[in-house]
Formats: sequence, structure tokens, C-alpha cells
Amino acid sequence: MKDQNLDLFDPRTAVMDPEYSPSSTRDPDFGFAFNDVNFSDRLLQIEIMADSFDPQSDSDSFHSQSLADWARNRKRRREDIRKEMALDITACPEEQVISCNQIDTEDVENENQDESVVAMIEEPHSGDEATNADDSSWNFDSPRVVKVETLHISSPILAAKSPFFYKLFSNGMRESEQRQVTLRINASEEAALMELLNFMYSNKLTTNTAPALLDVLMAADKFEVASCMRHCSRQLRNLPMTPESALLYLELPSSILMAEAVKPLTDAAEQFLAARYKDITKFQEEVMKLPLAGVEAILFSDDLQIASEDAVYDFVLKWTRTHYPQIEERREILGSRLGRCIRFPFMSCRKLRKVLACNDFDHEFASKLVLEALFYKAEAPHRQRTQAAEDSSSTSHRFVERAYKYRPVKVVDFGLPRQQCVVYLDLKREECANLFPSGRVYSQAFHLGGQGFFLSAHCNMDQQSSFHCFGLFLGMQEKGSVTFAVDYEFAARTKPGEEYVSKYKGNYTFTGGKAVGYRNLFAIPWTSFIAEDSPYFTNGMLHLRAELTIKS
Repeated sequence: MKDQNLDLFDPRTAVMDPEYSPSSTRDPDFGFAFNDVNFSDRLLQIEIMADSFDPQSDSDSFHSQSLADWARNRKRRREDIRKEMALDITACPEEQVISCNQIDTEDVENENQDESVVAMIEEPHSGDEATNADDSSWNFDSPRVVKVETLHISSPILAAKSPFFYKLFSNGMRESEQRQVTLRINASEEAALMELLNFMYSNKLTTNTAPALLDVLMAADKFEVASCMRHCSRQLRNLPMTPESALLYLELPSSILMAEAVKPLTDAAEQFLAARYKDITKFQEEVMKLPLAGVEAILFSDDLQIASEDAVYDFVLKWTRTHYPQIEERREILGSRLGRCIRFPFMSCRKLRKVLACNDFDHEFASKLVLEALFYKAEAPHRQRTQAAEDSSSTSHRFVERAYKYRPVKVVDFGLPRQQCVVYLDLKREECANLFPSGRVYSQAFHLGGQGFFLSAHCNMDQQSSFHCFGLFLGMQEKGSVTFAVDYEFAARTKPGEEYVSKYKGNYTFTGGKAVGYRNLFAIPWTSFIAEDSPYFTNGMLHLRAELTIKS
């Protein structure tokens, strides 16, 4: 049995009702009652104040302005409102003013403060004055109020859709029982508020352009109409996405961005930017000009096409130094925002050492990230896979490996008795399959004796060009007259023992840009190497090892 004391018009109560199902229940259409005296119990008086930045804000501009115009006007409006906030506070007698935050002090502070709302409740006029008032041209003594609109409203309908109006009509004060309610808004908000009020009755909007929908979304956030926020978000998602619109959605006020109703829109915007700029090297100049929210969306993507995580780190430093020349600001942005986009566990040890010495990062922050990365590198492969699986459900994805152009390697260095390094390269079965018939995949660079080396895995023809096979090669990066004598050995983890088994040994005197290796590392055709019963894949992974020793 339901509690008879429940308030049917309290939105919080409605959510708790076990028989209420948003997915299966459509809100009733009360469009016929909008601004109809026969179905209304109150008067809503809307005082419309001039916008100093745009004296011609009207319904035409509401429907016709472009996204670029909307962004410019919003920025200008935000600046003007900040300047004139003091005037707004003193616009009416203090005892008559009920602000959004005063109605319920337990609510989280609304961060969308660029366009303030003032709500007042007044005694009705005598006789039929209030009922018949068509006050659209009436002016107050204050030059800021340019006109007044009066609507007949139903307090139960508005309260059922909006916690703002619910609190306004049920705050227990004497004024909440009066018949006339006054809202004061800016002229630029008028059309959006009228659309919002109509939606609260009919569940429909008459506008379908992105700028107008954004204005309604802002109004819906301000007056806490979650159903309208969801509707606007859905309508915006259905419109063609552009880089400009995606960035606008990601730079909405934080109160809107935190709303669950808008999350599908911001997710779609992030996915659009991540897909458009997936090949970040190709679009580097364009991405360098993007704002912070756009860069975050791109760098958070698992599908980012880039040479290595070292290159992500280099790009982040370049972007922050360009957009935040002050070292204090740069450290704040790297520590709180962009530093989370870099997947430090997949950076080379050589670059991690540079992170510790980089003045752009807070030292404590950098030390923590580098230590975490080194611990990850030291883990066994199965432990790394477990961490990646657990991390894939989080927002950071710092242990999720991207599809780098240069594959990450693990390197163990020795200084005595001779300079030596052991390099581990792991390739997924699908990565190997994609090499057929003539592909190559390169490892990240590693260093021995001050020289840079790399491994490259190939699908190529055997010596007699009779069949395809898997080849592995060792190359030296530096070009020029430098010569370097190295002993090397290639090995692979092999079933059934799953131990590393040596496959090829050799020695070579490198000159810059040269490579050496074996065209058919496993001495079998490609089809046998890649087969499901191949002894060289363990849990879908090919584990390769190269040992390099400088010849004395």
C-alpha cells in the first residue's frame, strides 16, 4: 500500500515510486492548458531585462543564429553578467527576492551562474488587473526592464517537472501561497524560457536548430527540468556533428556537463573528435589549436594512431607550453587534466627518466606516475593483462595499451661484465596475422652503449622465394659513419614448456641505418606459424626475446 502522505508532485518522490517506469511511461500532454486561465491557478510574470551586449535579442535570432554566433554571444554575455551582477542583486527589495539557492540550502551550488535568475512572489492586483494584463510593452522605472510577459500557469504541472518550481511553490513561506509569481530574466533568455515552459506542458519543442536547442538546454539546466535536458541532448545528438559543435558541447558549464541527462551528448562529442583526429600526426597543426576539452577527448582514446606513448608525452608538453606559458598554470593543467591522458606504463624507460627531470610536472606527481609505470613494467605478462582488464572499465585507461605504430618493449640492461641488454617484444596473434603478405611491425627504440636500436618483425618470402614466413630483424637507428660490433641472439617462448628457446645467433658490425636478422626465424611456412596449433603463441601472444652484447 502506498504511503498516503507522499506528495505526488515532488519529483524526488516520483523517482522513488516503484510503479514508476520512465522507459515505459510517457508523460501526459497538457499542451492544451498552456497559458489558459481555465486550467491555471497562478500568474507567472516574466520581467525581461535588456542585454547590454545584444540589444536586438529576439525570437528571430533565437531560431536563425549560427553555432559560432551562439558561442560568441555566450562568451560576451558571461562577461557582461559578471560586471553587472551587483546591479542585479539590488534590482528589487531584499525581502521580496527568493533566489534559486535560497529556496533549498541543501542543494549543491549551481555553477551555471553566467545568466542569473531572480524569482519573486507578489500579492495579486485588485480586481481583474492581473488577469487581463497584457503587459508586453509595460516599462518599469528601472531602464533595465524592457518588457513584461504574463502567463497563466498551473503550479502542479510545473512543480511535477521541475524541483526549482516545486521548491518555489512549497517552501512553507507565506509568499508561496500567493497567486502571482515573478521571474526576472535577460532578453537573450526569453525565447528559450518560453520554449521550456511550453515543453513542461506538452513535452515538445518547436525549434530544431543547434543554437536554439543549446539555449533551451541552458534554461532547462537553470530551472532544473531534467526531462527537457534529456530531450535537448537527444535532439542535438541527432543533428550532424562538426568539430565546432562537438567542442561547444564539451565546453558547456560544468553544472550541465555533470548532469546525467547530458552525458550521452558529451560522450558522442568526445567520440566524434577522437575518430576525426585519430591519426593525430596527420592533423597535428589542427589539434594544436584545439582547446583543452578537445585535446583531452582525443588523447583519452584507445584508438589513437601514434608512433608510441613517448610521442603522446611530447605532444602534451608541446601543447601545454603553447597554451599555458606560465609554469604554474602548466603544472596545474598537467597535474589535474592532461597528465591523466598519458599512459606512462607504455613509455620507454629512457623517456620516463626525462619525465623525472622535466620542470613542467610537479615533482611529486611525476615521481608517483613513473614509479607506477616501472612497477607495471616489472609485472609478469598475465598480471599486466589482469591490470589492463580491470583498468578498461575505469576512466583513465592508463594500463590499456594503444595500437602504437612502434610496439612497446621491455628492456633489461647490464653494465658488467660487458655492456648488454635483453629486449622483450610481445605481439598479438591478430597483429601477426595482419602482416600477411608483406607487412612489417617495428618496436620502440632501445639503447645500448649510447646507440639506438630497434626490432622489426616481417612477413616475407623465404630465401628461395617459395613460401611466406615470419622474419625478425635488428636495426640500428643512427645514420652516418658510426660502426658498432654486436653479438645478438633471437629467442621465442615455445610450447609445451613455454620457455624461451634460442632460434638464431649471430654477430654484426653495424653502420648507421643498417639491419640484420633472419628471414625465416622458425624455419616453417607462414601457414604453420600462424595456425591455431602453432607452438609459438601462448594465450594468443607471441613472445620474442633479443639479447644484444657489445663485442669487446
